[in-house]
Amino acid sequence: MPKVKSGAVGHRCGRQEQYRQLRSTGGLMFNTGIGQRILKNPLIVNSIVDKAALRPTDVVLEVGPGTGNMTVKLLEKAKKVVACELDPRLVAELHKKVQGTPVASKLQVLVGDVLKTDLPFFDALINLPYQISSPFVFKLLLHRPFFRCAILRFQREFALRLAAKPGDKLYCRLSIHKHRPRWNPNLRIHHHPSIFRNGIVRITFVRKNKTLSAAFKSSAVQQLLEKNYRIHCLVHNIIIPEDFSIADKIH
Repeated sequence: MPKVKSGAVGHRCGRQEQYRQLRSTGGLMFNTGIGQRILKNPLIVNSIVDKAALRPTDVVLEVGPGTGNMTVKLLEKAKKVVACELDPRLVAELHKKVQGTPVASKLQVLVGDVLKTDLPFFDALINLPYQISSPFVFKLLLHRPFFRCAILRFQREFALRLAAKPGDKLYCRLSIHKHRPRWNPNLRIHHHPSIFRNGIVRITFVRKNKTLSAAFKSSAVQQLLEKNYRIHCLVHNIIIPEDFSIADKIH
């Protein structure tokens, strides 16, 4: 018998997988490059929803609802669900799934990139595509007013970085932000110090093997430090001497 080339077998298997996906999703092909992986296991969906302990008065933010498998469960529990979806095809599928149901009026869909969208008020955050884990967590940490809970799934390596402690190999600026204390939202007092801290952390971890003293010798870094220090003094009514120099403070 003639040998079947391995490349042909792989191509045939790939096409079979595509056909299976098309049958199970009503003709939709998902783009895994932007994190389109649909959670179909009802046990996992129910577990995530249960862990959120949603209240009837809650507004829930769902990022990447896909075809709405989890969305319909959230709508049964919450007052309102705001779903952020990038793909217009999936938005249509989502509306189709809830159309004509008692919970349809509780769904609001925001179409577009959630990283470029101003987040609405919400009590609980459910779901997050793996591809945007890092930038979205930073966006989440700066969100005001504070939300009550977030139930998110991360890839193992990212979760380990998030939970890393000082001295761990995976310790990074994301680990620092995760341990930040939660202030009461007071924009006039805490807004600028928050920016100051973000800038310092970013400078520190751009080159992890570089000493802090070397990083702070840069003129651009010193300008950032002086600008934020002057804001700090202004907010707290601290008088700055005329001969003040941030370079002297650093040295």
